[in-house]
Amino acid sequence: MQNNKMNEFYWQERWEKGLTGWDIGYPSPPITEYVDQLLDKFKTILIPGVGNGYEACYLKEAGFKNVHVIDIAREPLEHIKTRCPDFEDSHLIHGDFFKLEGYYDLILEQTFFCALDPKQRNDYRDKIYELLVPGGKLAGVWFTFPLTEKGPPFGGDPNEYINMFSDKFDIKVAEPCYNSIKPRLGNEFFMILQRPAH
Repeated sequence: MQNNKMNEFYWQERWEKGLTGWDIGYPSPPITEYVDQLLDKFKTILIPGVGNGYEACYLKEAGFKNVHVIDIAREPLEHIKTRCPDFEDSHLIHGDFFKLEGYYDLILEQTFFCALDPKQRNDYRDKIYELLVPGGKLAGVWFTFPLTEKGPPFGGDPNEYINMFSDKFDIKVAEPCYNSIKPRLGNEFFMILQRPAH
């Protein structure tokens, strides 16, 4: 696994230099469309590697009461607090996702997985499983352009994702995104994965 301090420095430097090409400037349509279908506003929700947190602010504005975010860089958390002043400080977590403790009903994936070293993918899967309550869900978007050593972001293959996650999760949805933004159309894959209830 990568050195966590170096990882923090790398991402903080990218924020400070404005090297944030993954940032589209507003919430991702596949995520917002999914969120709009959720009726329980009291779900405990986590967004790891939250970045500028457009999706987190969208959730708050939609009335969700228990939204948590984590990022290894401090600057994006400060941006969220500026844009969403009512975001609870204790829910803005500055730290390493892989060391996070807690339990969540729903974890939203939006450009975090693709930012990790591909060697960490199984660690990601295992940590998600650990953080979800039984019956909890991981939902979001994975990139499907070819995986190379050049990145982040790192791509991947839908079959690879399905095989990896099916070891521990029930796969509820796994399909190409039909509502991607134009530059990402054809390169995004939407999944809903559920930790078994027993």
